Amino acid sequence: MAHIDLFFSTLSPYAYLAGNRAEEVAAKHNATITYKPLDIMALFARTGGTAPKDRHASRVEYRAQELVRQATKLGLAFNLKPAHWPTNGAPSSYAFIAAQNAGGGDLGKLMFAITRAVWAENKDIAEDGVVRSCLSEAGFDPALADSGLLEGAETYAANLEEAVERGVFGSPFYITDRDQRFWGQDRIDDLDAVLAGKM
Repeated sequence: MAHIDLFFSTLSPYAYLAGNRAEEVAAKHNATITYKPLDIMALFARTGGTAPKDRHASRVEYRAQELVRQATKLGLAFNLKPAHWPTNGAPSSYAFIAAQNAGGGDLGKLMFAITRAVWAENKDIAEDGVVRSCLSEAGFDPALADSGLLEGAETYAANLEEAVERGVFGSPFYITDRDQRFWGQDRIDDLDAVLAGKM
């Protein structure tokens, strides 16, 4: 059975734009997914990236155009300047880790709900009530927002270290069990092709 490790940030607009397409690809190929939320700003610092606020104006302008184009192409609501970004991504990430450990819900739906809250709904995912609502929407116990915080923090930190070791430098980032790496929501079709043995 094929497997995908999915590294992502709950603050990432590109993780939001990915929707549930990676999950659809995984289901098509009977592949499993392990989700690995991480601190994207720390990842940038460790892998030669630059925080959006520190990028050259030409890069900022291009990113703004591209995000809107991609959202339009995908038919997703999108707010280029969300009210609560950046915010603390740790609480939502810890809750996600707790949900993955607990099982019983839809992790792809949870990832989409959290990132949609930021980029389409102007909600602050650092707030407990927002995280609880996302958990409920995805079929998880909302109380997971307040459970396993120490384990969540440890896993969150470990995911960053693993990401650096395995060549991850952005979000979302997909790695197959054959170490084929794909950066970005616009590479999901390539992930599909590799799992199908076409590439």
